[in-house]
Amino acid sequence: MGITSQRTDIISTTEQSSLNAISKFEDAVIFGVSFPHISVVNDRAEELSKQYGFPARATVALWDDLMEQLKFYKHLERKGLISIVLSGSDISKRGTKILLSLEGTDCLRDPYDLYLLHDLGLRAMGLTWNYDTKFAAAAMSKKDYGLTGFGNEVVKIANDQNIIVDLAHASRNTILDTCATTKKPVISSHGNARTIFDHVRNLDDDSIEAIVKTGGVVGITAIKSTLSKDPSIDDLVKHMEYVGDNFGWDHVALGTDFLGVDETPKGFENVSKIQDLADRLGSHAVQVMWDNPLRVINKIIPP
Repeated sequence: MGITSQRTDIISTTEQSSLNAISKFEDAVIFGVSFPHISVVNDRAEELSKQYGFPARATVALWDDLMEQLKFYKHLERKGLISIVLSGSDISKRGTKILLSLEGTDCLRDPYDLYLLHDLGLRAMGLTWNYDTKFAAAAMSKKDYGLTGFGNEVVKIANDQNIIVDLAHASRNTILDTCATTKKPVISSHGNARTIFDHVRNLDDDSIEAIVKTGGVVGITAIKSTLSKDPSIDDLVKHMEYVGDNFGWDHVALGTDFLGVDETPKGFENVSKIQDLADRLGSHAVQVMWDNPLRVINKIIPP
């Protein structure tokens, strides 16, 4: 589950998720996403809009924007609303814990920026968003060139710096290349199974298997367009069951993308519905909601 710091009020908003809503849970670890992009309209944006139904916009990443968003999370910590996960021992703290994450490498000037970002608290990094970068091809790519030389270096530095590599939004070849390169588990924080529903953002079986072989997890997401033609909470269960039954329940997690989506599936409108999802998962609920992602975090981020 992620919070994007671009929202004007993630503390008390009543939509999807907020710090106030999450505080009602006994314990929570959240991927707090920095999304350093600004919207501009251009030819590529209009093309993506026609092809995939996204809003007609492209994005330009800004290093300064990323810095402002990281400062925002530090501000929340100083106010006592969250604690930021810097080491594995921070997971044992009570309350709402934020694991700082970056969605897309396009704001990086070169791979070595990761050393700086680690010092600033970054502990997870998505290789792409919806478009290609000099590091990796995205799921929307016209030419799936996979991981570049710079991208290879980014993955190695992430491993060295104990930063979780996130393959949500990545292309098939990027996923396969990364899984062949990494020495540590990788995740897809918010993506679904293409066998259940054919969508460009969803993972095919080879991609899921590659992630599983690293010891990682696939976070099933509430993005409506990736679930089904008429998405509901039951479709999240279908995608979870497909990954769990075919690749192992140790590798299934929940990646809602709350506050990153405009609309939610029926029956899964906000974080209060997580209990309804848990009821449907039965004996697998604790494993999916807590044990599996925590195992990956503890494997990568040292005490």
